Amino acid sequence: MSDKRLRLAVLLSGGGRTMENLHEQLRDQHIDARIDVVVSSRADVAGIERAKQCGLPVVIIERKKLSSDAFQAELTEAVKSVDLVCMAGFLSLWHIPEEFLGRVMNIHPALLPEFGGRGMFGHHVHKAVIAAGNKESGCTVHFCDNLYDHGPIVLQRKVVVKNNDTPETLAAKVFEQECVAYPEAVRLFCENRIRIVDGLVEILPK
Repeated sequence: MSDKRLRLAVLLSGGGRTMENLHEQLRDQHIDARIDVVVSSRADVAGIERAKQCGLPVVIIERKKLSSDAFQAELTEAVKSVDLVCMAGFLSLWHIPEEFLGRVMNIHPALLPEFGGRGMFGHHVHKAVIAAGNKESGCTVHFCDNLYDHGPIVLQRKVVVKNNDTPETLAAKVFEQECVAYPEAVRLFCENRIRIVDGLVEILPK
């Protein structure tokens, strides 16, 4: 019997918690998708072992060992057969080919368009949110274009920033929401309920 689930690639550069959660949620929530390949831009990160423990195939494409053109070509080749690419803490810029536009998602640990851009990832984001005195933060799932943390927003989930929050406590709260938001965005994509019109996402009813 053929497996007709949508095929995903997950791109990572770090610990792999987002990949692991996505893998578990696809299974537990019976989302009609599977992770076909995990691509890491670094050879020494925990995400590689996490992927192997999940039984997922891993491809390592080390950015620091390749020219820009070679990196782009190898990455595009590694994901060419999937339906959706999910960035999960991927810290290298992939120049997304035109045929992949609308098929590459990212999750960012802030409410874009605030606190995005080059260098704004992980701890740096939460530190900046607290320094700005914001009382609200959260996460954003968006389709990627060829700018950092830019592209049509699929959905956002919010958290309250308390006066005693640290970057670490805020990160924990935001990650809880990421664990809900990313699988939901993938589900919407799988159900063909996302439409991009004039650069904005429309969620279609069931």
